[in-house]
Amino acid sequence: MVQVTVAEAGEAVVITRRGKPIAELVSRFTVRDLLPQLETLRASLPEQLSSGVETIQALRDEPSA
Repeated sequence: MVQVTVAEAGEAVVITRRGKPIAELVSRFTVRDLLPQLETLRASLPEQLSSGVETIQALRDEPSA
């Protein structure tokens, strides 16, 4: 149960089998907790000059090489 306490404190716990990592135990976050990080990520991305639909259509309609 020590691993659960460590994960609750915010530190990841790697679970291994025969010395190989098979899972990672991390504390759970609510979406509301992650919103500031998402906002920062969105702010760091360059502005798109066209919509996603327009980009996909342009890629689809390109002549193949």
